[in-house]
Amino acid sequence: MDKAKPFCISKHEVWAAYKQVKANRGAAGVDRQSLAAFEEDLKNNLYRIWNRMSSGSYVPPPVLRVDMPKAGGGTRPLGIPTVIS
Repeated sequence: MDKAKPFCISKHEVWAAYKQVKANRGAAGVDRQSLAAFEEDLKNNLYRIWNRMSSGSYVPPPVLRVDMPKAGGGTRPLGIPTVIS
């Protein structure tokens, strides 16, 4: 591991996480950035996420709360994280 990076997070793990979000057709969070917009500069966006996470400077932004209807009536909260911020 590079001594400049205090957290051992591989680029493969970031890539695998991105593929999982894409497979689930992730929605835009509070930043309103879609996966399509994120993919316009995919290589650099994934690198920035990895760099911030492995250096310890990444702080996740708040999630977007969406109330989902329940079959028996009422709603349940669902948190949608941002694609990148």
